[in-house]
Amino acid sequence: MKLLNKPLRLSARQITLGKTLLHLLILGWVIFTFYLGVTDNLGADPVKALIHFTGIGALNLLLITLLISPTARYLPAPVLMRFRRMLGVYVFVYAAIHLLTYISFELQFDWSLVVGEIIKRPYITIGMVALLLLAALTITSPNKVRQRLGKRWQPLHNTIYLVVFLALLHFSWSRKTGLQEPLIYWVIALLILLPRLQYLKQRLRRAR
Repeated sequence: MKLLNKPLRLSARQITLGKTLLHLLILGWVIFTFYLGVTDNLGADPVKALIHFTGIGALNLLLITLLISPTARYLPAPVLMRFRRMLGVYVFVYAAIHLLTYISFELQFDWSLVVGEIIKRPYITIGMVALLLLAALTITSPNKVRQRLGKRWQPLHNTIYLVVFLALLHFSWSRKTGLQEPLIYWVIALLILLPRLQYLKQRLRRAR
């Protein structure tokens, strides 16, 4: 069922304006939050707050990015796909800032300690794997790279679903007390991915 009688269309100017506003919002949000942290206006433990903010921000952006495709299909509004790559890049940016915040403030750039933490703490290991996958997806997101990769591009970018699982696992495992918030994110992710799971089942049935 389509929610709109006609596909939603945006002019090139409106798309540019929309992307500009998203840039300002996403970048401005993280800059302002770090400003609050530096000026000691982010609670009793600003480092912990910054680490949580960037991590949960990356997860939110990841789920929003995954939501674009079904939203574009069911509205219908194919023009929304023009924003997906940009949001996907910001997922990596926030995740990278999340890691750098942890390394700089918590570990003080002690690289032997960094390696030790990655090896000893499984949830950090999982987070690193997710970040490396995001880096690969970001590097291969431009159209020129996509054309060079050819048929290999789509299987690589299907690993985004693995990233979702790893990110949720990292988030859940990092919470030493209280699983209510991670559980909410698991449910939201399942609802977003449910149409894709149904589509995959249909393809498997046809293949058989």
